[in-house]
Amino acid sequence: MRENQQPMTFFQELQRRNVFRVGVAYVLAAWVLLQGADFVLDLIGAPGWILQVFVLAAAVGLPIVLVFSWVFEMTPEGLKRESQVDRSRSITAHTGRKLDRVIILSLALAVAVLLTDRLVNHSGDHEAAAPAAAGEPASTMPSTAAERNVKSLAVLPFVALSSGPDDEYFADGLTEEILNSLAQLPELLVTARTSAFHFKGQDLPVQDIASKLGVAHVVEGSVRRAGERLRVTAQLVRAADGFHLWSENYDSEEKDTITVQEDIAAKIALALDVVLDEDKRAALSRAGLRDVQAFIDLQKGGELYERAHGDVDRNGVLRQANRYFDRVIKRVPDYPRAYELRSDLYIHLLLDDATGQPLGDVDTEALATAGEQIAANLQAAADYAR
Repeated sequence: MRENQQPMTFFQELQRRNVFRVGVAYVLAAWVLLQGADFVLDLIGAPGWILQVFVLAAAVGLPIVLVFSWVFEMTPEGLKRESQVDRSRSITAHTGRKLDRVIILSLALAVAVLLTDRLVNHSGDHEAAAPAAAGEPASTMPSTAAERNVKSLAVLPFVALSSGPDDEYFADGLTEEILNSLAQLPELLVTARTSAFHFKGQDLPVQDIASKLGVAHVVEGSVRRAGERLRVTAQLVRAADGFHLWSENYDSEEKDTITVQEDIAAKIALALDVVLDEDKRAALSRAGLRDVQAFIDLQKGGELYERAHGDVDRNGVLRQANRYFDRVIKRVPDYPRAYELRSDLYIHLLLDDATGQPLGDVDTEALATAGEQIAANLQAAADYAR
């Protein structure tokens, strides 16, 4: 009987009654349904206020669902008030396992929706950039696969020649900013960051790297910082014969880093016969973080993020990484990748909790709000997708 049982804390009682699980399942399911509604309403040209009503209804429904899960309990005889259920016959543990499966399914659907949305947007962006769409001269766009391959390149990690505490992160951040800028040009095929950074620290001939990555050109360079002074060397190399198509040295101040990065990207594009009109120059300027401290913090967080997935205390390391991602978001609130990376901790927390794995060095609040954090971060990543 209840009199013989040890009293539970309020938090333990919330767990026992599956209030947390119900809340997480509701948030994830509501997010997926709202994405579907957004797609359908946009397809039929419905006014924007209809989706706002759905969002408001979902927000109002959350506390109602939580209260309902606290007051009522599922039993073999059906739904009953929790106060009328004999604890010895309670099946909350069985119900919890069912909710775990619902959460995992909802997570999978949420990730699928996000990836689909990003793929569709990415495809649409490239279609919009086709030469016929804006009356652009045909000569500025490669017309065959062979031509596109000629305008393919990899941006290798710039070498940090100075040894300050953040110099290597600075060099990696500058490299990623240049890569992000060049990736905005539909004429160019730019190797992904992960592939290019695989060769960091490897002293291999440019031809070998280009062959492994399947590109015709390689961008390489170096960075030296001394106080507020900055020296950047960059060069574009044609892999077929090792000739330099373009190279330049920049001596400036650190505050001019963004200007240097944009100039390097523009000069590389021109060296590869890409015609830069106003729209393309604007795209180069919009790309990336455009904030020196933010891209240093992003590199630090990314390093911890990569390390976490091979660490015993994965969630603890991801929590450290999120501190850097939070700094990035504070400085550049519309940068989607920071939100995407930040959500990973909460996905692992829910999956570990659902499968009975140790959660590591995290507090109960992080677990309790995990579903909301996932939905909010993935939504922000989708909203700010470039």
